[in-house]
Amino acid sequence: MLSGGPREAGHGLAEEAQNAGIAERYALAVFELAQEQKVVEIVSRDLSTLRALLAESADLMRLVRAPIFSRREQQRGLDAILVKIGADPLTARFVLLLAGKRRLYLLPEAIRAYDKLVAKQRGEVDAEVASARTLNEPERAALTQALKSRLGREPRLHAHVDPTLLGGLVVKIGSRMIDSSLRTKLNGLRLAMKGR
Repeated sequence: MLSGGPREAGHGLAEEAQNAGIAERYALAVFELAQEQKVVEIVSRDLSTLRALLAESADLMRLVRAPIFSRREQQRGLDAILVKIGADPLTARFVLLLAGKRRLYLLPEAIRAYDKLVAKQRGEVDAEVASARTLNEPERAALTQALKSRLGREPRLHAHVDPTLLGGLVVKIGSRMIDSSLRTKLNGLRLAMKGR
């Protein structure tokens, strides 16, 4: 049993990468159709609403992710939600296509991929922000302005709380990381004191 661990972990990562690639292809297809139909922002709004619903409803996430539900059950459930939120026909076709192809589990990743395409079109850049506590609106605004002046592009903040941070922030933009956390500063000070 122990000997199968690393192989299983590696297999899981390969499967995740493959799923991400499939989700990105679906997202690109719906993005190109949205551009043709001039509904990029409308589809973006619909998908953001779906993302929020998935985040707040464990039952909806189970319907999307669990293979125990039939294709028909997934389509009926999602169709009702799409009607309720007043989704654009393109959004509805996209989501129901995923359900019809038994790939509804890719929806969260496809939404992320679509968001990245929209951000790129707008000239925005994603910024992952970890902080010791939830940032208030003035702090978010100040951080957005500081990143905008540093990057020359509009940042889209994706903030979350990291309880392991004592204070400060860790900002990741693509492969770049800006670490102004108190924990990192204390570790640096500790190393400097050991070197004396």
